[in-house]
Amino acid sequence: MAKKLYVGGLSYDTSEDGLKETFSQAGTVESAAIIIDRMSGKSKGFGFVEMSSEEEAQKAIEMLNGKEIDGRKIIVNEARPQERRPGGFGGGRGDRY
Repeated sequence: MAKKLYVGGLSYDTSEDGLKETFSQAGTVESAAIIIDRMSGKSKGFGFVEMSSEEEAQKAIEMLNGKEIDGRKIIVNEARPQERRPGGFGGGRGDRY
């Protein structure tokens, strides 16, 4: 079963292809995504990599956590489920009327 990893501390120059290539040293990469800011269109400096197995994910953590990529030391650990954020009203009318 695939295992998702959080990758933090990325350089703004790191590409998804570069991330995938780096993590492929530890095993089969199912996907790699860098999170982009909607307003600026630039990287937020973190992303997610999905490895094909738990063993490969652990190997990637051991191999790459603290390693320098594109001039920045990265942080690699297991991704946590996204927490539900307290939301605003979204600008809609909702049930105010």
